[in-house]
Amino acid sequence: MNPHYALFETTAGFCGLAWTNDGVVRFQLPGQSRDETERLLKRREPDMQPGTQTPEIASTIEAVKRYFEGETVDFGHVPVDLSGQDDFFKAIYGALRQVGWGQTTTYGALAKQLGAGSEAARDVGVAMGRNPVALIIPCHRCLAAGGKLGGFSAPGGSDTKLKMLELEGVNLRFEPKQFNLF
Repeated sequence: MNPHYALFETTAGFCGLAWTNDGVVRFQLPGQSRDETERLLKRREPDMQPGTQTPEIASTIEAVKRYFEGETVDFGHVPVDLSGQDDFFKAIYGALRQVGWGQTTTYGALAKQLGAGSEAARDVGVAMGRNPVALIIPCHRCLAAGGKLGGFSAPGGSDTKLKMLELEGVNLRFEPKQFNLF
């Protein structure tokens, strides 16, 4: 079955959500326009069509809107359909869903948590870049070594990641220290 999707506006821009009978299969973080969001959402599933929202999908969309208004939202209960993902990526996504609002982890820490060792941090980074259900699987909460921001493949790139983290109360902006020479 091809997924169905809905586009909707949030305070951060237009988002898109695609679903199957098994859960959310794709989420598109905010874009500047409805057309851009639809194009990005359909990039991996060009044949999907708009669909009638189930009560669960409508509830998820409302939760996304509240998230971008700054309300603490837990997406842990939202079913996701990760069919087509390999088992290691599914394990990464499952572990990442345990990282709650305002918390962060690192690529290396996730790799170690899964018993893969810190050398698999690069694989975790690849999984983050390919996350089909961003926000619901909170890849924005996964940082590079040393708590550095790292990359982000959503519209707006790392700036979007930084804004999402700040929305959750995580501040990664460091003010330069002033040194007095005299």
